[in-house]
Amino acid sequence: MQVRSLFLLLVLILVAATTEAGKNKKEKAKKDGSKCEDWRWGPCVPNSKDCGLGYREGTCKDESKKLKCKIPCNWKKKFGADCKYKFESWGGCSAQTGLKTRSGILKKALYNAQCEETVYVTKPCSSKIKSKSKAKKGKGKD
Repeated sequence: MQVRSLFLLLVLILVAATTEAGKNKKEKAKKDGSKCEDWRWGPCVPNSKDCGLGYREGTCKDESKKLKCKIPCNWKKKFGADCKYKFESWGGCSAQTGLKTRSGILKKALYNAQCEETVYVTKPCSSKIKSKSKAKKGKGKD
């Protein structure tokens, strides 16, 4: 009987400890203490050059904040880092321009960014003729 009581007490202590730990994590996540919900965020401004680590400023009523952000260096700069698009496959090569084209439809606009609904991207056609590559080792064996 004593062993059962001791076991039950141990279980209750563990449950209380994990519940308290969960509350502490939630409180840390909401550490800024701001009750403002209508934040307006500016674009990500890189610290140097035109890509890499930077910051974005946000305002809400009389409050302002700065958040760290990052603009990928290989990203299409005309779209901005806050506009995410779903692109289709590349089209065929145009003999007149020597370019391939594809379009992208807006999937997500982060931080209320002003994004175009549809964008078009071009790239030079490859002068090389691609040959079909051999299957990778270990694949397709039964």
